[in-house]
Amino acid sequence: MSSRGEPSEPAPEIQSPAPEKESEENEKLDSTEAFLLVLSLCVSQKTTYELTIVSTAVPTIAKSLHTSAVDYAWVGTAYLLPAAASAPPWGALSDIFGRKPALLGAIAIFFVGSLIGGLAPNMDALLAARVIQGTGGGGILGLSATVIGDAFSPRERSKYYGIIGVTWGLACGLGPIVGGAFSQFVGWRWCFWINLPIAGLAATFVFFFLKVQTPKTPIIQGLLAMDWLGTLFLVCATVMFLLGLGYGGVAYPWDSAIVICLIVFGVVTLGVFGLIEWKVAKYPVIPLRLFQSVSNIGVFGIAYIHGAVFMAHLYYLPLYFQSVLGATPLLSGVYLLPVAITLCVLSSLSGYYISKTGRYRPPIYIGLTVMLLGNGLYIDLQSYASWPRIIIYQIIAGVGLGPVFQAPIMAIFTLTKPADIASATTTVLFIRDIATAMSVVFGGVIFQNRMSQQSGKITAALPSDTAQKIIMGESSGALDIIPTLPEAQRQVVVEVYTRSLRTEWIFYTAISGVGLLLSLLISKQVLSKEHKIHKTGLDTMEQSRLEEIEKKKRGEGGESHV
Repeated sequence: MSSRGEPSEPAPEIQSPAPEKESEENEKLDSTEAFLLVLSLCVSQKTTYELTIVSTAVPTIAKSLHTSAVDYAWVGTAYLLPAAASAPPWGALSDIFGRKPALLGAIAIFFVGSLIGGLAPNMDALLAARVIQGTGGGGILGLSATVIGDAFSPRERSKYYGIIGVTWGLACGLGPIVGGAFSQFVGWRWCFWINLPIAGLAATFVFFFLKVQTPKTPIIQGLLAMDWLGTLFLVCATVMFLLGLGYGGVAYPWDSAIVICLIVFGVVTLGVFGLIEWKVAKYPVIPLRLFQSVSNIGVFGIAYIHGAVFMAHLYYLPLYFQSVLGATPLLSGVYLLPVAITLCVLSSLSGYYISKTGRYRPPIYIGLTVMLLGNGLYIDLQSYASWPRIIIYQIIAGVGLGPVFQAPIMAIFTLTKPADIASATTTVLFIRDIATAMSVVFGGVIFQNRMSQQSGKITAALPSDTAQKIIMGESSGALDIIPTLPEAQRQVVVEVYTRSLRTEWIFYTAISGVGLLLSLLISKQVLSKEHKIHKTGLDTMEQSRLEEIEKKKRGEGGESHV
């Protein structure tokens, strides 16, 4: 389908085929139903700020529970890892039992994890709570996006994704502020207690206002149809790989047998998972046909890079604020507001643009270009409080980050049939979540290596015990020590921290450039205004499976369109 008035672009034009049989029934939601549906999803999205709320509270938690360096690092990763691994299985469960029951289940699991976290007597209990929270949080985020994909036309989806994106962005952006305030004034356990009423309200809204088709799938039959073998191998691969990255350089050296085996066996297990999805699974949790399109591969790559860069903002900008500028955890969250607010506004505006024009590639091109510029500008951050730089650079970065939250999801839907909407959405989010976890590790390795290279400057200026704590980083309480140093010593330390963080932003600028190149792979199509609601349940899944078999027999390509 050609776009009127748009110049020719390098990617091929794609024709929209006739509607799939399974989604021929038009069921247009009226304005009230649409409002209540999106409202219920927005309320459920408020639970996702748990992704960032502990980022500024971790030092306080570490001191309270007397953690080791390994435990310190895992407070954040223990949420990210299960959030990533659980997203595709939640999508598969929603295909079998329906979106609403699956979303309610995810909220319930998040509630239980938050309750355990609030009561946790030690670090082991807290990490277990974070794992449970992440399992529920991964479902909440993925299923909310899937429901939008089900309930609205391709053109309308972008507008509502924009609303969901603003809610999610605000939740993540405010998380560090809320976490810093709680840890500084009322206690870090409120980072978990606050989730209980929010999760309860979310479940109430979803139960009463989320009006979507729900199949009457028998529980035993549905559970038997689930791709449990694929799910097991996917979870094991994710856990082993991320455990290896998390342990490397913290608990064990990078060249230790434990780290190498975890990473290698994680990759091998992922390969076995691919074979299961290809040859064994009747209803794959991640259908490999999603990877048959070059355009989809470009989208998945962009999702990975965007997730990595976004997490760098939430993790390493507060480190700069606290180590170099001497900000409190609360203030470091406040200092993040320029990028948080800007990306929310741009996410909403890009959704409005896509809904009006039907074109999703311009926001991707513009967003990645500006994101590249914003990361490059962070290299110029100084070892003193240069507020014009801090504010303007964050605003530029937010202009780049915002449009890339939803536009890639709209792009992947153009080569995804309705039966694969849940799989496509959760796969994008799975890749993005994996990227956030890996980004923290990669950034930490770069930062620590650069600190080690400059350790001589610190040991020459500070007493040996103090210098060692500073070099070890924030897990040793360095952020509390730096403000107490005499000015001459403090200046040496903040210069080292600034240069170490500068190296990180060089890395994130480079991968942003790779993302811009990947955007050239994305195919062009003007999104349709035609509205359809996809049916879930085993009958629909079986119909889709038989259609795929028939296409293979006819020798057709694996690409399907929405």
